[in-house]
Order: sequence, then structure tokens, then C-alpha cells
Amino acid sequence: GIINDPVLIRLEENRFWLSLANSDTLLWAKGVAVNSGMDVDITEPDVSPLQVQGPDSKNVLKDLVGPAVLDLGYYYFMETKIGGIPVVVTRTGWTAEVGYEVYLTDGSRGLELWDRIMEAGKKYDIRPIAPSEIRRIEAGILNYGSDMTLENNPYEVDLGWLVNLDKKADFIGKTALAKTKKEGVKRKLVGLEIHGPQINAWALEFWDVKKDGKKVGHLTALTYSPRLQKNLGYAWVPVALSRLGTELAVATPSGDRPATVVKKPFVDPKKDLPKS
Repeated sequence: GIINDPVLIRLEENRFWLSLANSDTLLWAKGVAVNSGMDVDITEPDVSPLQVQGPDSKNVLKDLVGPAVLDLGYYYFMETKIGGIPVVVTRTGWTAEVGYEVYLTDGSRGLELWDRIMEAGKKYDIRPIAPSEIRRIEAGILNYGSDMTLENNPYEVDLGWLVNLDKKADFIGKTALAKTKKEGVKRKLVGLEIHGPQINAWALEFWDVKKDGKKVGHLTALTYSPRLQKNLGYAWVPVALSRLGTELAVATPSGDRPATVVKKPFVDPKKDLPKS
């Protein structure tokens, strides 16, 4: 199963961070370490992340830490200071827009860091928000705990490209993943375009997905995309119904809506925008 979907940051040759979604990954890693035969210390660091995302994020970070941040490649990091506050800045984010994550490494200075970032962003009209569901769904970014869980495997969610079964070294799950790849999967997480007017509801439950009036799966994510002017979502369906163009229906609180299986990501599939 999928334990989590973290970003791995290699701070030093033998020092790593896993920046992850909420789960028991720390306990899992400690359990693996017990019988690994390795000399490894696994802890939860006193680190607090926040994200600066969007078209002006480069300007904000340049004003805070200097022009060197503009040379930071996609999925690279730098250790620096913001007004004397120690941080790690990564070229990552949960929006698939141009953006950065700022990891505070001195927990006593959180409010000071927040104020400095907000002050630097004033002239760029910076705004504090929660994670952008619209942008992450448009970009095909999955949410651990709803779109995928421990019950799923990478091939069901189109993440098989991250699994290297040809590497010589063994790894946890290698045999099972090779078996799954050979046998194929029975269900898949697909992208859906849900037709009709804008759906304003926040899907607090997994709405049913139907074929010919019968339940065949469920919706895991839903949003309205202003840029595409479409209702978009992810859904679990049997693999036989996962082909592009398959016509389905989504059971919304106001009645069934026709839907079509479409390719995801819905926007910028090559990630040209966050790499820019």
C-alpha cells in the first residue's frame, strides 16, 4: 500500500527530511529501522513549513533572501536566512504554480517569520489562504487520505512511473509491486469532467459514481475550474470503465450529473508552469 506521498529533501549526504501529509509514517519508519541493520536515527524535527505560491512568489522570495533564490531549480533547495531567521527554502508546492516552501528551523520565531513574509508580499498583494483545492486538482496532484490510502498501490493511481523494479537493490514492497504490475489492477483513479452548470457544493462525502444507473465507484475530489469553466474531479472506478471517453454519472445532492473520463492532469501536464 501507499504509506504517504512525501517530498524527500536531502539536506546532507546522510541526513534527510520527509515532508509529508498527515499519517503514521514516523511510526512506520521507526518500525522499519528496528530490523534494518542500519545505524539510523529517526525523529520528528522541530520544523514548520509554509508555502509562498503564485506568479509573484519569485519576487517575494527574492526580496526576502536575495536574487540567488531565482536560480533555484524545480525540486531543489537552499539553506538561508530571512532577517536572521534560519530557514530552508525549497522550489516545491501543492499548487503546480510557480512557488516555494519555506521551512522554519527555529520554532521560537514563527510569528516573526510570518510578519516578514507578509510585509514583503504587500506590494504584490499577497493573501493568506488554505491549500488551493482548485489548483491542485487541475494539476493532477493527489491528496493522501482521500484520493489514495494505504489500501492503494502506485499502479492504480498512475504513479507507477515512480517505481523502479529494475534497480538491483531490494526494497520494501518490490516483490509485491512486481506481482501487481504483472497481473494488472482491478480499479483505477481517473479524472472526470462533470457536465452541467457549476457545482458549488463542497463534497464532504464520497459521492457515488454510476454506470447505467448502478454504483460502480465513488468520487474522491471535486472542484469547479474557473480557467477551464468546468467541474472537475477524481473518481475510483473499475479498470474496465477507466478508458478515456467513458460516459458515467455522478450522484450529486441535487441529482445525477453526466460525466466523462478525461485525461489528468487537466492543466499543464508537463509541469512547465512550476518549472518556469
